[in-house]
Amino acid sequence: MKLYGYWRSSAAYRVRIALNLKQLSADHISVHLVNNGGEQHSETYHHLNPHHLVPTLVDSNEQGEFSLNQSLAIIEYLEEKYPQINVLPTNLEDKAVVRGMAQAIACEIHPLDNLRVLQYLVKEMGIDEGQKMQWYAHWIHLGFSALETQLERYAGEFCFGNKVTLADICLIPQVYNAKRFNVPLAAYPNIVRIWENCHQLDAFIQSAPEQQADAS
Repeated sequence: MKLYGYWRSSAAYRVRIALNLKQLSADHISVHLVNNGGEQHSETYHHLNPHHLVPTLVDSNEQGEFSLNQSLAIIEYLEEKYPQINVLPTNLEDKAVVRGMAQAIACEIHPLDNLRVLQYLVKEMGIDEGQKMQWYAHWIHLGFSALETQLERYAGEFCFGNKVTLADICLIPQVYNAKRFNVPLAAYPNIVRIWENCHQLDAFIQSAPEQQADAS
């Protein structure tokens, strides 16, 4: 397998965690989201992923190589192909709850604070740095507040009980970004505790942005 990603991409970070949890290897190919106007916009990468986003996973089957985009789709693919170490519960209702928490992060919080959105706000809408940070923090707090309430019901050591799931895979990169932008997290004790618990595990430590070969 080949994983096209970028060290600071939250979505690529999710897939790295999943690969490490499942003890799977992949060749990591850097697509720098800032240099040269953003390498995700190159003609070569466009043919691989017309959405101009990372990550992209390239795998093979009987017909040859094929590519997948969108981190949750990639992780669900890995979950079905390599079920020996799972990141989703087996119970139908539990699985749905975990997917809901993961999607609340990946589909509600993350897109509004994604690089291309922040770039558009600055370059096209003309907002200043302070306004950009206000935008960023607003969506983090809105999403984390709701998630913290869910965690009061479902969390143990991790987001859903005492086993790492897809919800944790999505949460940790989002917390990383919140910390990077100095968003206060004291109001979210469950989220902070889960962050600390996950960072006792090699799969999360090794997936961290600063541990990647293209970190700069």
